Amino acid sequence: MKCKLEKTENANEVKFEITVEAEKFEDAIKKVYFQNAKYFNIPGFRKGKAPMQIVEKYYGKEIFYEDAFNEVAQEALEEAIAENKVEIVARPEIDNIKQMEKGKDLIFTVMLQTKPEAELGKYKGIEIPKIEYNVTDKDIEHELEHMQEHNSRLISVEDRAVEKGDIVTIDFEGFADGKAFEGGKAENYELEIGSNTFIPGFEDQIIGMKLEEEKDVNVKFPKEYFSKDLADKDATFKVKLHEIKKKELPKLDDEFAKDASEFDTLDELKEDIKKKLEKQNEDRTKYETEDAVVKALCENVKVDIPSGMIEAEVDRMYKDFENRLLYQGAKVEQYLKMVGKTEEDIKKEYEPQAQEGIKTRLAIEAVVKAEKIEATDKEVEDKLKEMAKNYGKENDEEFLKNENVRNYIKESIETEKAIEFLIKNAKIKK
Repeated sequence: MKCKLEKTENANEVKFEITVEAEKFEDAIKKVYFQNAKYFNIPGFRKGKAPMQIVEKYYGKEIFYEDAFNEVAQEALEEAIAENKVEIVARPEIDNIKQMEKGKDLIFTVMLQTKPEAELGKYKGIEIPKIEYNVTDKDIEHELEHMQEHNSRLISVEDRAVEKGDIVTIDFEGFADGKAFEGGKAENYELEIGSNTFIPGFEDQIIGMKLEEEKDVNVKFPKEYFSKDLADKDATFKVKLHEIKKKELPKLDDEFAKDASEFDTLDELKEDIKKKLEKQNEDRTKYETEDAVVKALCENVKVDIPSGMIEAEVDRMYKDFENRLLYQGAKVEQYLKMVGKTEEDIKKEYEPQAQEGIKTRLAIEAVVKAEKIEATDKEVEDKLKEMAKNYGKENDEEFLKNENVRNYIKESIETEKAIEFLIKNAKIKK
């Protein structure tokens, strides 16, 4: 195999002219013949027994060319990529088959999109805002209110009408254009008034209803409602009220602390809540500071991202989207039909996010290269052991020796170090 590399007009694209020796191409033709001989039916020969020369004469000598090309081209291309140390970011495209004939060298050209390098602008002394979050008494009270809600009990109400915050049990049936619509009917349905889980205006009209009262509730579906048949339409729900319940919240005292936590006093519980909130704020500050410095870095970076790289990232994002739907028990076809979109529509929406993500990765890689940031063998080994423990693979030799896993860990550590470097050298605006 011989390979001649040419640069093209595009910065992140190369052209290979690959030559495969005639003998190797002819061997591929013979291999294809033996693989497919059983399918040829030629007069005067038993099926699958006609010699290759007869098959070529009967069907044309080019009969095996395409399969023989596929047999040798991929191997030759992989060899050429490795030999020229080219990092490609999209599926190579056959540009032209210059020569493909029995007894002659196979010559073809391939276009390859290569990984671009980001051109760093200013990356030391980047200005970012000071990000800080403090725990207030109101924050602690808010957490205690959540705990009260979680430990509340429901009490039936019979001596008054529905109020905001009540939990009611109702029957309802919806009508649009005078006809009942699919999914608009339920019996003994529990609804918290004020939760805003129903169409706007529905819950407000339940307020004031009394036990066993029936009422017509008139609403208008939102313009962006998922069902196009109902979007922006007026509707009437026939509602019957069966039960009213209210939440009774426990008193906030030492007894509550004992019942709702492992602490003996309310003060101890408050202190624990404060510590947890401080840790959350610390994590939030770290994340938002990292996000701010990376965004500032990318503003000063120039990079020409190949279309194939964006397409590959969009495909990966779409696959993740499909998997999330499956995890929730839904299929992508159902979702697309419900929202009135196509696969192409969703992928188009992903493009800006994909482009931003790629630019971020390339920018950080450029910092790693510029500052000669490296992950040590010990750091990689320690992280690998931690990951193996988390996934229950401590004794999985295949996992522990997997080069792809090690490379992923190495890149992750170097990314973390690069971001730490950027923050350490940033100018914090107060």
